Amino acid sequence: MAVLNFILFLIAGLFMVLFWLTPFWLLYRISDLFRLVFWRLAGYRKSVVMQNLHDCFPDEPEENLKKIEKSTYRNLTDIITEGIKGFTMTDRQFIKRYRLSNPETIQPYFDRGQSFIAVTAHFNNWEWGASSASLQVPFRVVAFYKTLSNPYIDNLLRRTRERRGTSLVSIRETSLTFEKLKDTPTIFLMAADQNPGKPDNAIWVKFLGRETAFLHGPEKHARANNLPVVYAHIVRKKRGWYDLVIEPMIENPNELPYGEITRRYASKLEEEIRANPGSWLWSHRRWKHRRSE
Repeated sequence: MAVLNFILFLIAGLFMVLFWLTPFWLLYRISDLFRLVFWRLAGYRKSVVMQNLHDCFPDEPEENLKKIEKSTYRNLTDIITEGIKGFTMTDRQFIKRYRLSNPETIQPYFDRGQSFIAVTAHFNNWEWGASSASLQVPFRVVAFYKTLSNPYIDNLLRRTRERRGTSLVSIRETSLTFEKLKDTPTIFLMAADQNPGKPDNAIWVKFLGRETAFLHGPEKHARANNLPVVYAHIVRKKRGWYDLVIEPMIENPNELPYGEITRRYASKLEEEIRANPGSWLWSHRRWKHRRSE
């Protein structure tokens, strides 16, 4: 297994070099080619995508669902190619192409040395956010993630992010990290739209017309550490150009009933998905769990 992981790491390194030499205009021609492979030839999770779309938009004409399906695969392959390109992008390119558009919104937190949780989702390009955010804010940035199975690529990913000031921390170390940094002003980045591994610990809310299990992490840690929560909107202006828009969501988490933080997060995400449905990863098996009675 170690030999296979190293070979895959070398192949990934080759792609990084090739994409480093590839200008952005050509990058999206490559993405278009990948889309045809993923969508038309391989049919990557096509049945999952269409089942999710039918279940969430039961009244939508089939023609419209096909358009969303096409946009979904374009979004997916753009994220893949942009993610590889991100390993060799310069700081200037990140700041230019992934701009924090309203820094004044979070300035009050900086002024009083207040840490906060920024919740986001697998919507548009979330990958560049971990690299770009730390270049545009004066606080420490910590992004929680699921460790990759390939240790060589995982180590490369961590070193690339940390070079720009963002600390990647395994989700297994979430509680420990909050405790360790309780006296250090920090932005904690948390993507919370994945399907929970343990549905018994999930928070269930109505989402896209369906009972949906959400990760309890943001709510749990906001309450345990009494931290404000903001929503990070990722807005694609055009291919390869994004705005990061911060919207305050919760100031005093312990004044709200349990589950309300997650409900508000789900509501914000649903608004974004309904406005631009092709920008979310419908290939996730998002609803494989069912709520027990």
